Amino acid sequence: MFEVAVENSFDFQSPEYASLFARSVASAFQHPRWLSALYGKLAIGNSIAPLIIVIRFADDKRLAMVLPLVRQRYAMLRVVEFADMRVSDYVSPVTDAATFAQIAADPACVAAIRRLCRPYDLLRIGKLADQSLRLERLFDIERESMGMNAYATPLDETYPLWRQRRLERSYCKELDKKSRQLHRKGAVRFECARDAAAIDATFEAMKFYRGLRFGDPKNGGDLLQLPAYYDFYRGMALDGRDDATRTYTLWLDDRVIAGVLGLAHRDSSFLVILGGFDFENFKNQSIGSLMFEQVARDCIERGERVLDFTIGDERYKLTFGAEPATMWKISRPGSPLGYAAELITERMPAVKSLARRIFHKPHETSGQADAAKSVPKEVTPG
Repeated sequence: MFEVAVENSFDFQSPEYASLFARSVASAFQHPRWLSALYGKLAIGNSIAPLIIVIRFADDKRLAMVLPLVRQRYAMLRVVEFADMRVSDYVSPVTDAATFAQIAADPACVAAIRRLCRPYDLLRIGKLADQSLRLERLFDIERESMGMNAYATPLDETYPLWRQRRLERSYCKELDKKSRQLHRKGAVRFECARDAAAIDATFEAMKFYRGLRFGDPKNGGDLLQLPAYYDFYRGMALDGRDDATRTYTLWLDDRVIAGVLGLAHRDSSFLVILGGFDFENFKNQSIGSLMFEQVARDCIERGERVLDFTIGDERYKLTFGAEPATMWKISRPGSPLGYAAELITERMPAVKSLARRIFHKPHETSGQADAAKSVPKEVTPG
């Protein structure tokens, strides 16, 4: 029924993948533009080998499913992971639910997928959303909690109704007060940046603010300070502005004081992936919260139903009516070394912390993506 092969030069910008993605239940982080840029820019820059497993229907060679994976080495440990390069928040097989069920029920197809993943010391895939396809069925293992959540807030028919239903009344009053304070400082303007000059200005400002906030990526700071990651995010903002991405900018007079980059998904949701704010000058005005209010307003006016703050347990997400959803992971050792690594890191907290630092050690062009993706907790009033 199916043919399974590794196609490491697979074209994610091809019409056949666009068609597969459109009918799939995959996340915005498997969008053609996102995966094409991720493999084309970040994988190469980090010396990561692609492992793109492609499943086709045997009768007409149509795409049935794509598994975008990578091979990485951490010291002596050979690891197979999902292609997220620590910039994606959700991973998913790219297919629809019915086709996935057929593939998972086909022993020959499942055996071929497992065979093509080898050799590895450890197969490790995280960032599986609560409602994602059960990728663990392909490897006969159980998913486990990652110990963190993703957060999304429903968007109502109108902005006033959303504010009334999702935000505490006292918080609305506080934000109104902060907004008045900000407007007294100059001409405030919120926009969805469209032209290259506005997007570039927003990215330069975000880079500067995040550098002040998080510091050098070599010391666990901000990925946006690294040329490869800056180019990746900026490239996504520019190339995807007509369909896949939106860049929001908050101006005070002629200066950018806040910026947010996110992914638009299926005309129904907006996923926040990057933010930068001038906390040094506007922390008392809760500039982050004011920015997200305006992002929510714009999403509602576009008819979107969900504002997704993605992974991370920052408390500000709760103030916007977002609810936690468990994130999951799967892992399987493929050698004694992998078994030992998994056993030790899961049972000994101190070693687990050390392993996290080793697994996430910056390469030449990488760094701590958690910092690059997180929005500072200070966006909520103190």
